[in-house]
Formats: sequence, structure tokens, C-alpha cells
Amino acid sequence: MKIALMDSGIGLLAAAAAVRRLRPDAELVLSSDPDSMPWGPRTPEDITALALDVARAAAAHRPDALIVACNTASVHALPALRAELEPALPVIGTVPAIKPAAAGGGSVAIWATPATTGSPYQRELIGDFGGSAEVTEVPCPGLADALEHGDEAGIDRAVAAAAALTPPDVRAVVLGCTHYELVATRIREAVQRPGRALALHGSAGAVAAQALRRIGADPAPTAEPSGTLTVLRAGRPATLPEAALTYAEGRMLAAAAPVL
Repeated sequence: MKIALMDSGIGLLAAAAAVRRLRPDAELVLSSDPDSMPWGPRTPEDITALALDVARAAAAHRPDALIVACNTASVHALPALRAELEPALPVIGTVPAIKPAAAGGGSVAIWATPATTGSPYQRELIGDFGGSAEVTEVPCPGLADALEHGDEAGIDRAVAAAAALTPPDVRAVVLGCTHYELVATRIREAVQRPGRALALHGSAGAVAAQALRRIGADPAPTAEPSGTLTVLRAGRPATLPEAALTYAEGRMLAAAAPVL
């Protein structure tokens, strides 16, 4: 079994780690193009062209499924990716977990990039799945870029700024960018209020499970950890960047499999 994941940068680590936990025997292909990020401020046409290049590099390794582990690419490029690659290669997009977060009502915050915050796409998701919840859109300028480069001070500043914009009575936070899941614990610590439960909702686990369903595979978390790891940057063989190893997911992937 071979699962490919694509993103502009290391935001794909959380979903890749989720796949690894479900199927330690799966071969993983991680395809990115960090020199072109961030994708958010680009035009939909540019994002689609970049996403197709990254996806084609992954598809050349003949995976059984491709996870688009990027909210921006899923918004703008998913139709083009599916039109080119399916049905031969199932393509699984990433959608912010607004529906489960809003299911309990109350105050819900969506942390997302400035380009996604307030976008028609996100507003439509809130309208469709927000229900009775009071949803606050929280822009997180600079957070994805700081995470991409392992900039600890930048991460702290961006998280603190977003936490200051988050309602104090918030019950759930949706992590609307795949990069943010890499520092979920730090986000929780910044937003959590004493005596108030806080739920964080990412997408990594859901897209990993959906990828297995699409190829008819069952989770097997106790399988022999024999899966290899192939890293592609701009279509060329590479290793996990140093910044990836500052996160638990990157270290787990590096330790669990040989890098091809």
C-alpha cells in the first residue's frame, strides 16, 4: 500500500503521521514545493497550476491514493486535480472540521490564514455546517510561515495574536490550516481558560481514514512498521527538512521508516 500526500510545505506532516499511525506498513510519498509558498495570497489559477505540479510529482510514484493535505489547494485546485488524476488515482481533499466543532453549539473559533478567513468558501462552510454555534473567524497572519521555518519566536507571536482575537468563552477551535495541527498543544495552552473545556478540531485523522476507505483498506495500527518514506521537493528526491524535525510528527515519520 502506498499513500501520497501533497502540500506547499510541511503542513502535510500531521496527515502523514495520522496515516502512519493507522497503517505503519504503508509506504508514504510526501510531495511539496516550499519555494512557492505561501499559496494563500496567490490567484486561484496560480494555486491550481502549482498544485498540479506537486500532485504530478507524487503521482509519478504510482501511489494508491493522494491526500491533498492543504486547505488552500483543496479550495482552489481539487476539481482540477480530480479531473486529471481520477479515477485511476483517488484524490482526497481537506476540509476544515467546522461541522463536528459546531455540533455542540456555543462559541466556536476558526483559526485560518488571512486569505481563507472571510473567504466565500469558508463563509459557505459556516452557513452550511455552523448550525446554532456562534462562529468567530480568526485570521492567523504569519503562523503558517513561522511553522514552515521552525521559527519558535514567530510561532509564539502569531499564536498569541490569534489567541487575543479568540472569544474568551470559546468551546471549540477549528484548525483551518494543516500547518496549525503541528502546534495544537501550544494553541490549546494559549486559548484554554481555567475551568472551561476546550476542543480542538483538526483534519488529519479524518483525511487519513478517508484515504484508507477510498482504497478499501482497513486500519491496522499494530501492523509491522515496514513502510518506507519518500520525500519530494519541487519534484526532486529530498530528505525531510530540518524544520520538520522540530515537530513530533516529523520526528515520528523520520524514526519510523527509512527515507528513500
